[in-house]
Amino acid sequence: MSPSLITLESLAARKPDGAPLFENLHLSFARERTALVGRNGAGKSTLLAMIAGTRRPSGGTVTRNARIGMLEQQFDPQGSVAAALGIADQLAVQGRILDGNAGTDDLNHADWTLEERLAEVLADAGLTGLETSRPAASLSGGERTRLALARLLLEAPDVLLLDEPTNNLDGEARAIVIAVLEKWKGGAIVASHDRALLRRMDRIVELSTLGVKLYGGNYDLYAERKEAEHTAAARELDTAERDAARVSRAVQKEKEKKAQRDAAGRKSRAKGDAPRMAMDFKAERAEGSGGRQSHLAGRLKAGAAEALEAARENIERIRTLALDLPPTGLSSGKLVLRLDEVSWNAGGREIVRPASVTVSGPERIAITGPNGSGKTTLLKLITGDLQPTAGKAARPVKAALLDQHAAIFEPGETLLDAFRRLNPASTPNEAHAALAKFLFRNEAAHRDSATLSGGEKLRAALAVVLGGNDPPQLLLLDEPTNHLDLDSVAAIEAALKGYDGALIVVSHDEDFLDAIGIGRRIALLSR
Repeated sequence: MSPSLITLESLAARKPDGAPLFENLHLSFARERTALVGRNGAGKSTLLAMIAGTRRPSGGTVTRNARIGMLEQQFDPQGSVAAALGIADQLAVQGRILDGNAGTDDLNHADWTLEERLAEVLADAGLTGLETSRPAASLSGGERTRLALARLLLEAPDVLLLDEPTNNLDGEARAIVIAVLEKWKGGAIVASHDRALLRRMDRIVELSTLGVKLYGGNYDLYAERKEAEHTAAARELDTAERDAARVSRAVQKEKEKKAQRDAAGRKSRAKGDAPRMAMDFKAERAEGSGGRQSHLAGRLKAGAAEALEAARENIERIRTLALDLPPTGLSSGKLVLRLDEVSWNAGGREIVRPASVTVSGPERIAITGPNGSGKTTLLKLITGDLQPTAGKAARPVKAALLDQHAAIFEPGETLLDAFRRLNPASTPNEAHAALAKFLFRNEAAHRDSATLSGGEKLRAALAVVLGGNDPPQLLLLDEPTNHLDLDSVAAIEAALKGYDGALIVVSHDEDFLDAIGIGRRIALLSR
């Protein structure tokens, strides 16, 4: 077994309000690829920051026997590509040497392997031929992520820390990140919900408030183990429920028997069938026996109740969120959408090329293409939020667009406020009832949408859009799984499987598209 490069001992972290995030973590990392998974808010990014040394733990220690490189979720480089890669000074040294203006220090510190290493890491990151003098700010978001990855590869640390490295990347860029990790010979710790990426891992660490659980193998093996745990937990709950019912029946039966014996004893005393002293002795013995039986029955009931509660808590920890979307009544032959050579230009630049699309009935369509090909703009043309520069768009059914940021909510708006705004004919009671179906019950309906996690926000968006008396028959989703944990993704997939309206989805998550039953794809080309 490879020696540990990083060791965590009794590690703990707390939220800003002092509540525990996780505690007493014992874990080690070697020269292997480890995935870090868990629900949003479980502390994955916090744990990576503690391993990197950029955040101090509330308790415990992190021992590092390796050089660590961290790829954060946001990379906002300044200056040139060379500066973003951390090689601007070295390139300046080489430039002075080649110009004949080098000093002694320049000659001593020149790295003549840099050009070859730079070409290799840029190729690995899908940035072949990128000019080092180019302003880094001119790169797209996906290119910046790959540039940050190239910098890490150039630094060649012993362990890579990657925090959601494929978020906001198109399919090509995701494949590049996955290929880099497959080629990487050092250790890697990756926080991600990208199932394609998780399939390339050597083991998976699941983080929760209870601590960590280790799963050997990749995502598919992890999913099998989780399913087995779900089945076992359901079986344990069923057994606990039956045991509790059996104990309750037995205790009740014993109570009834004791009541009958007590009644018979009182009747016998009243008749005077036995000497008074003997009757008093029997009564005293019966009372003592009854007390012991009552104590034993209490212990049995308490034990059964404790086992039942533990089984219920275990089910609650592992149960995925279940949502039943209301029916829209969309018939199979009804026209949902027709685009006739629709295009959109901005400032003389063609953002969406002419497109013709017809959708009838509850079709499920994916719009695919690289970042910047106009997918989100096309969705806005479909909803009518944008008017086409040319062509005609007809959408004879009600539609709703949900994006990864749930922009449908207005700043400072509660869920109840949003529901009433989007469903003005609903009463407060109807609004509360509709939100409750999406598990926003009682006071939860008054939460500010800005306080929700990614999974909660998408669930809330579905609630306010689909929970009314007239749900849209066309639902458009723009990268809905970005920033969601695995449990939330599974819940959304299960919900959308039962949606009877038409779906048009923009997503780079192939597992998600397969799960919701996409039947047709519209591919947009890069501009």
